[in-house]
Amino acid sequence: MLFFVILVLFGTSLTVYSEIHSLTYIYTAFSKPVDLPGFHEFTAMGLLDNKMIDYYDSSVQKKVPKQKWMEDHLEKEYWDKGTQSRKSKQQWFKVNIDILMKRMRQNDTSNHILQWMHGCKGETQPDGSLKFIHGMDMYNYDGNDFLSFDDDSQVWVAPTDAAIETKRKWDNVQVLKEYTKGYLEKECMDWMSKFRDYGKEQLNEASPPKVHVFTRKAKTETNLILTCLATGFYPKEITLFIKRNGRILTPEDGLKTSGVHPNEDDTFQRRDEVEILKSDPSTYSCEVLHPATNVHIEVTYDPNLHYEEGNPAPIIIGAAGVIVVLTVALVSFIVYKRRQCKECCKKTCTIHGPEGKVYGNITSMQTTPMLSACPNGATPQTDNGSNGSDGSSDSGVSCKYPGVKILRSDLCKQVWLLSCLAFVSRVQILMYLNLTTDVSVLSSGLNCL
Repeated sequence: MLFFVILVLFGTSLTVYSEIHSLTYIYTAFSKPVDLPGFHEFTAMGLLDNKMIDYYDSSVQKKVPKQKWMEDHLEKEYWDKGTQSRKSKQQWFKVNIDILMKRMRQNDTSNHILQWMHGCKGETQPDGSLKFIHGMDMYNYDGNDFLSFDDDSQVWVAPTDAAIETKRKWDNVQVLKEYTKGYLEKECMDWMSKFRDYGKEQLNEASPPKVHVFTRKAKTETNLILTCLATGFYPKEITLFIKRNGRILTPEDGLKTSGVHPNEDDTFQRRDEVEILKSDPSTYSCEVLHPATNVHIEVTYDPNLHYEEGNPAPIIIGAAGVIVVLTVALVSFIVYKRRQCKECCKKTCTIHGPEGKVYGNITSMQTTPMLSACPNGATPQTDNGSNGSDGSSDSGVSCKYPGVKILRSDLCKQVWLLSCLAFVSRVQILMYLNLTTDVSVLSSGLNCL
């Protein structure tokens, strides 16, 4: 046998398995149409536990369910009101991208991107309920973090000088902070619980991992790269070890891991690898534990089987894995070009203030204060038209009137379409991986800012 496989079902006496669940909404808008397949001038989508549950784009202009159980449990009125809400947000994004471009002295030769992401995470409790553990409300323009909400401290965080004045204004609007905190910790969690209840049969269908152990050539002729691949599992929580003579290898041993990535079929994969000597007589094995399916698999590597260049390897890579590789290459290229751009900017920018410091003066653009409650005293409205935030399944509180402004600052740089596309891919990947700290996005459709 090429592999020695041990399959053990965990006993029923195990403690209750705690899972992390998430509900996230992401909006993406370009300053002009993108002539590439699959990209739209405006898109909005909802994700429940890394699975898309609804979708809207500027081409179809209709909010549609992406899961059968969403269609079955939510009436036509829900989708009609969601469509109107997202149409309003689409127009809001268009207006505010133009404002930002003018304020930042950007021309329309390059494509610019405005994004917003918000959502919540919860942990299952012994009684089946969900306990709030984390909320996110993040803003981004042209691939750069602009502002994010610190739910614990109930303050806005400005990572750039351009956002400091905005942060000060937002921090002084107590009702905005209270609403944001309430939405993340209560309303978002309520919707996540509802959606999970609607789709409990499909969402609870766990898939066990398939495990492959193989080697390929290393750069050093005397070495091999030993890889352990677990794929096809759901949900994403998994434990994977590579062992040498029974000892678990660590990063100090040269162990590298890809982390968990999504496959194109809504399952997940993880790949760990370590470089070993061809002459090493040790016994290597890969141990995988997947609690959701109560499965424990250990595969022992057969040194007589290894991948040679030109021969097919037992590797299963999802579409997202390919995107990750391409995105890394794109982002690396962008970083290099931006460094060149910064040098250019130093020669061409008008400097304001002492010691070469550029001051980004942020001012409101309309008579209605950006950080007031709703303009003209309008009552906060949700997607279904009710007062407050009850019933809004896809965004923060909305205003009845679209008199909402955005701030813009003077920045000396150009961000081109390549940057935008790379960031979009990065955002989508990180969203699936729940790495939300790196994907802040700029502003809401008609939020009361």
